[in-house]
This record gives sequence, structure tokens and C-alpha cells, in this order.
Amino acid sequence: MRDFKWSEAEKKVARRAFDAALKNECAALMKRLKRLATKAETPDDIWVIHDFLTEQRRAIDGKYDYRYSQLIVVFGRLRREGWIDDKDLEGLSEEKLDAIRQIASF
Repeated sequence: MRDFKWSEAEKKVARRAFDAALKNECAALMKRLKRLATKAETPDDIWVIHDFLTEQRRAIDGKYDYRYSQLIVVFGRLRREGWIDDKDLEGLSEEKLDAIRQIASF
């Protein structure tokens, strides 16, 4: 992966897109958690919820890496998963957008 340079304006765009994606994914997770909790009836259901949250925590912690050296890959994945789109990334260089689109297409 290329070592991209980030301007101050691009850093602001990246931070907004990153934070919005994380917020949206956590909101979706909260909806799923509430459905699981509503359906819980037995003590074993508690551990199902625990396991679900543990798995989701690992996935989110592994995905959301705000190091500039990783952001192109992170944004490519978030775009592929539908958490961000081109509109969220407006203001990044065309070179960065092309790299993000390429990663998203994998």
C-alpha cells in the first residue's frame, strides 16, 4: 500500500467520515442488541448476548483503525460494507478515492 500524505483538510474529512461510520455501525449494533435482549428468556440467553457482544467488539476494534497509514484500507472496507459512500469522502484527493474504490471492489 502506498504511503499517502494527508493535508489538514483531508484529515478533517477523514475524521468526519470515520466517526460517522463508527456511529452508524454502533447504532445498528444497538438495534440488534435490543432485539436479542427483548427475545432473551433464559439464563443461557445472557451468555448468547455476551458472546455476541464480544464478537462484535473484536470486529469493530479490528476494523476501525484511525492511523493515516491504514485509513485507505479502512475506508475501502467501510465503503464495501456500506457504512460510508463517496459523498462522505468528498474532499479527499482523487488518488485516495481511487485507492479506496479499488479496495472496496475486492
